[in-house]
Amino acid sequence: MAIAVLQRFTNLRRDEVATVLVAGLFFFCVLTALMVVRPAREALGMQRGIEAIRWLFIGTVLVTLAVNPLFGLLVSRFRRLAFIAATYLFFAFGLLAFHALLVLAPASIGERTGQVFYVWFSVFNLFATMLFWALMADRFSFEQSKRLFGAIAVGGTLGAIFGPWLASVLARPFGTPSLLVVSAGFVVLALGAAWWLTRLGTGRPEAAGAQDVAGAPDAANDFAEHARIGGNAWEGLRAVFRSPYLLGISAYVLILAVMATFLYFTRLQMVAALGSGLDMRTAAFARIDMITQVATLLLQAVVTGHLMKRLGTAVTLALLPLTAALGFLGLAIVGSLAALIAFESAFRAVQRGVMRPARETLFTTVSREERYKAKAFIDTFVYRFGDVVGAQTEGLLGRLGMGLAALAAFAVPLAVAWMALGLWLGHAQRAQARGEERTEGAVA
Repeated sequence: MAIAVLQRFTNLRRDEVATVLVAGLFFFCVLTALMVVRPAREALGMQRGIEAIRWLFIGTVLVTLAVNPLFGLLVSRFRRLAFIAATYLFFAFGLLAFHALLVLAPASIGERTGQVFYVWFSVFNLFATMLFWALMADRFSFEQSKRLFGAIAVGGTLGAIFGPWLASVLARPFGTPSLLVVSAGFVVLALGAAWWLTRLGTGRPEAAGAQDVAGAPDAANDFAEHARIGGNAWEGLRAVFRSPYLLGISAYVLILAVMATFLYFTRLQMVAALGSGLDMRTAAFARIDMITQVATLLLQAVVTGHLMKRLGTAVTLALLPLTAALGFLGLAIVGSLAALIAFESAFRAVQRGVMRPARETLFTTVSREERYKAKAFIDTFVYRFGDVVGAQTEGLLGRLGMGLAALAAFAVPLAVAWMALGLWLGHAQRAQARGEERTEGAVA
């Protein structure tokens, strides 16, 4: 009965249920690990004022650029599960190192340490989610991704709700440093779920076919123990600039980051106006996150899979730009914290519940090397570069004495261009998928 209800709302087939549940568990662990410490990161980042955060964004994009070739080297030299494990374990040990600093040397903790943690967490945040979605694009076919990514994303949203709740329960009796240990534990659990997912066999029909031709005994082993991807550490960057399709995805992600940053700094300013207390600000951020995650859960559980299946990726990608345009117009007219919460809840819900699963389907029609290396460059460096552009643009408008109306005048035309780009990407993806089908038919 439960499976029948699940299939009705999520477009799952019976043979896909186990795989989707494990993928959802994987994303649940990743988002719990991130969200259990995120409210504290936001509050720590504001200790030296909002202007300091703009410089932290620059520091984050520089660190991200430095880390990308190291990640590319891992992808080139090691098998898939090995570089996934290395990345997640690196971040788990980082969390434990910060915990040790907080416990063993509390006197050395200050504003500078908070800024270091802010940058480190920002890099961790993007790489953790990027790796998850790269594995999903490798695991599922284009047709499956349209039906299943929305359902899989529900696991992440549940983790994003569970994380802040867990933080609120544990922080007072055990202290804030304990949250870093909890986060590290969930990173390790996420790695265990990734290993489990690789043992469930291949979900991409083309991969299974290739196995049969090669005469390999077990399709599951192809996904779990596939040969090293090869290439060099900078191949992701080169792939992006060689492909109009990947450049289009990069532009879409860049505009997304600019828009999200506009909204982010508007929120920081409105929350800062409420008072300077660290606990008060942390609680305000947590309340906004909770409202956003509940709205996201409703969209993911009921709407996303049906939207992508019936409207297609192009229209689905255009929904977030439309939400941004309407939201900035409304914020310019009303300009209250309540309006901001309503806008951010809608924006984040559509972003995580609708746009993100749709955007991840774009990588199901590219090569395996591009799924990891080019995707890593786009989802980390390009996104963080968009953060910097958005932060500096918003700061310039503020220094010129321009308010929300000027921000809306800049954001709305950008949202229109963003919408057109989303429609083009959806059509380009369909063309690539048809090309793959013709190629596979010729080989057969």
